[in-house]
Amino acid sequence: MIGAIEAGGTKFICALAEAGGTVIERTRIATHAPEATFAEVAAYFRAAAARHGPIAAFGIGSFGPLDIDPASPRYGCFTTTPKPGWSGASWLAALAEFAVPIRVDSDVSAAALAEAGQAPGCRTLAYTTVGTGIGTGIVQDGASLRGFSHFESGHFYPARRAGDDDFAGSCPYHGDCLEGLASGPAIIARWGRSLDQLDDDPGAVETVARYIAHLAASLVLLHMPDRLIFGGGVMHARGLLEELRAQTEALLAGYIVHPRLDPGLVDYIAAPVLGDDAGLSGAILLARKALAAAG
Repeated sequence: MIGAIEAGGTKFICALAEAGGTVIERTRIATHAPEATFAEVAAYFRAAAARHGPIAAFGIGSFGPLDIDPASPRYGCFTTTPKPGWSGASWLAALAEFAVPIRVDSDVSAAALAEAGQAPGCRTLAYTTVGTGIGTGIVQDGASLRGFSHFESGHFYPARRAGDDDFAGSCPYHGDCLEGLASGPAIIARWGRSLDQLDDDPGAVETVARYIAHLAASLVLLHMPDRLIFGGGVMHARGLLEELRAQTEALLAGYIVHPRLDPGLVDYIAAPVLGDDAGLSGAILLARKALAAAG
């Protein structure tokens, strides 16, 4: 058996799977303080192992920022996360009782790995989630791209729309970075409702799409991915994906010409093939990699 966890700022999805990747069972745990949340996670896997057999490895795709350097003494620890109370919390400590290999990566890098497996012919794929937070994972030839840590695309500064300066942004670190302008909490802080409840305000979808499009255009210019995938709860809002395509194409302004960039970007900017299971599927892949590396 292997354990997989997709850890988000609102909820954790935990699953027990066979070594081949078939999910045996899964559960949802609300994200609270780390001590309480980790205790629920460990209790679930303890009980699942009693039902189905011992767990041989864990894969975790988690919100962050995280230390993802396996050589670091703080591997698997949260660093400067905006999530109150989570800085310093450790995945390895939380699952230490199982004494098995653990592989930790960002939630978006895990989702990118899973989506890349569904996109034959795409050497480079970028997966962005727009939800409680905003982040991007990029996979090239089956491996996550990273520097000294995972990328933090949600905290770059998009150009503010002309006349759109009444909202200061909600990021505790940067104010009006992308996450501070277009994440789920930012939308609620600004409009008092989630984006899917703002059908009576078409300008809201246009505004959010414009800010996300700055990220999409930047990903094209910096990484030239074969495809951009956008998932997360905010992306479920009606018309947002279509508006994102239009705004991204407008920002690129015809500068990049390539067969991958189809007219209207209908194929190029897509929803995840795996839907809301992309992150969990990626966590399963991470657990399988941990198991394989352990021999």
